[in-house]
Amino acid sequence: MARTRFAGDAGLSTRMTLVMVLLGGLFVALIAVLIAIFPPQYAPFIGLIGLGVAWWQWYQSDTVAMKAMRAREVSPEEAPELHGMIERLCALADMPKPRVGVADTDLPNAFATGRSPNRSVVVVTTGIMRRLTAEELEGVLAHELSHVAHRDVLVMTVASSAGIIASMLTRGAQYGAIFGGGDRRRGNDNNGLPIWLIVLVVSMVVYAVSFLLLRLLSRYRELSADRAGAQLTMKPRALASALQKITGEINQIPTADLRQSQAMNAFFIAPAVSGVSLRTLTSTHPSLEQRLEQLAKIEAELGRPAD
Repeated sequence: MARTRFAGDAGLSTRMTLVMVLLGGLFVALIAVLIAIFPPQYAPFIGLIGLGVAWWQWYQSDTVAMKAMRAREVSPEEAPELHGMIERLCALADMPKPRVGVADTDLPNAFATGRSPNRSVVVVTTGIMRRLTAEELEGVLAHELSHVAHRDVLVMTVASSAGIIASMLTRGAQYGAIFGGGDRRRGNDNNGLPIWLIVLVVSMVVYAVSFLLLRLLSRYRELSADRAGAQLTMKPRALASALQKITGEINQIPTADLRQSQAMNAFFIAPAVSGVSLRTLTSTHPSLEQRLEQLAKIEAELGRPAD
């Protein structure tokens, strides 16, 4: 974790390390299997492609995420209140100020991304700025800044590389099954399995394991960011109110519009999924009920019991 005034989280650090080690091993195993089943002359290309995807995910994480949401970076002159709020929070947290972005969409949400605290960006939508009070928006921004300070957004981005490659290979293997299903492993050996089948099975296993590990990390990191953000601002009730508003408003957004943003769900403060109730455990986030209970405990610990 970066050295800031955001509360540290040993549990998050342990989980991030474990996920990176496991997915790193899974990534290496996937590349090794591909090198083993394809002719030797393809080995350098397979290794380079794998490393290239991981590097691209790391280096271009902020650009890719902003393009996915059609967000643009805004200057202090364009969004003085938003910049002022982030500057105050960064000063309070003793951390570098990230770039600031705005996505012109009615979907009320926010996210942070970037390969380092010095190359990060915090993005809010016009929908969330219209709906939240200044105190509530401050709580959301503190939550997102804690992701930057904890560096968990970087881990999530890089760790997703194995799943991305596995997904690409799964589709490629299915294509091969249709158009080249008769090709056998290494030289049309009639006793061997088709290459496409080996690739399909291995890539599906890698994708399933990476999907599970990333979801488990994603849920914990959201609870960690809620805690750190609420403790920094000393206003857990404001964040709780913001989460309730965001979740309620998302349920009113047309499903077609939600689908356009669902690729970013793991990075949003609340998932772009309609029909989420207090008892629903979403794929990328803990339940709203669990988040509110945690914030209520923090409120009580600060000596200001909830009404």
